[in-house]
Amino acid sequence: LAQWMHLRLPLWAVLTSLIVTQMSLGRSLKVATDYLMGTLAGVAYGGLLAITIPHDSEWSLLAVLALAIAPLAFIAAFKANFNVLPITAIIVLLVPSMQHVSPMASAFDRVLEVTVGGAVGFVVSFLVFPSRAHALTTDAAADTFDLVAAALSELLDHHCGGDRPDIRHINAKIGGYLTKLNAAGAEAEHERTARLTSGPDTGPLLRTLLRLRHDIVILGRAVGCDLPEPIEARLTPLLRNIGPAAENFLRASGEALRARNLPPGLDQVEAAFRAHSQAFDDVRHEGLTRAMTSEDAERFFALGFALEQMREHLGEVHRVVGEWVSD
Repeated sequence: LAQWMHLRLPLWAVLTSLIVTQMSLGRSLKVATDYLMGTLAGVAYGGLLAITIPHDSEWSLLAVLALAIAPLAFIAAFKANFNVLPITAIIVLLVPSMQHVSPMASAFDRVLEVTVGGAVGFVVSFLVFPSRAHALTTDAAADTFDLVAAALSELLDHHCGGDRPDIRHINAKIGGYLTKLNAAGAEAEHERTARLTSGPDTGPLLRTLLRLRHDIVILGRAVGCDLPEPIEARLTPLLRNIGPAAENFLRASGEALRARNLPPGLDQVEAAFRAHSQAFDDVRHEGLTRAMTSEDAERFFALGFALEQMREHLGEVHRVVGEWVSD
């Protein structure tokens, strides 16, 4: 197509199409938009310098290149999506001296090359085995649900006498999954904005998973405190019920999200959390925590707070998974 249109540098159209072709339509759209905007800005600045500042000698050309590259490279250092700025300005300044064309013609050709390459790359991404960012977001969210479920089970098992898990590794792994999920969610929103998909808003799902991660962080700091015998005897069996109920619910929610099915019921989860909450309040009102050290008491109440937050956020999981089904 570039040769048929007699573009002076067809290679740039080909390279642009390769750059634009990404893992998902949302990312392809974002890259194409950023690349075209960066090209237009670089062409405008480089063309302005080429037209207003004479550069017939090598030294004058070197000075103009320095004026072009320095500010644009500074901008690109802070705006990674505009890293095409200095390259575009260099091409606009150097091509006229190599091919004996005017700066205006060089600038126009550069815009046309990027437009052709970006359009072809995006059309190919849309027509040839298109990958929707919403599907990638769904898979990433379901994987994160599974990871949170495993972490919750390990932490509560440790609090009930099991082996101590590597809490730092758990938090880092969940954080890495959330980073990937946020990137996929941003691409999905680009698809929604461009009306390339009719999927639901990813914001509530991402916020719910972030809250679950915060719950895991608090639980990791609170579990393992020494409890007096009366408190341990009353609360430990109830905590053993929470772990499997919440884990099964989260894993089933991930499967429902992937299949766009209705979310699992909350009855078992609510019953397990309600029983522990009632016993927790009874222990507190009876003054059984007075014999605990200040550090253990602090962790004990932090554990109760984290479990209440987890209970609320599991309800949000049920709601957002249902929203994805309805959409």
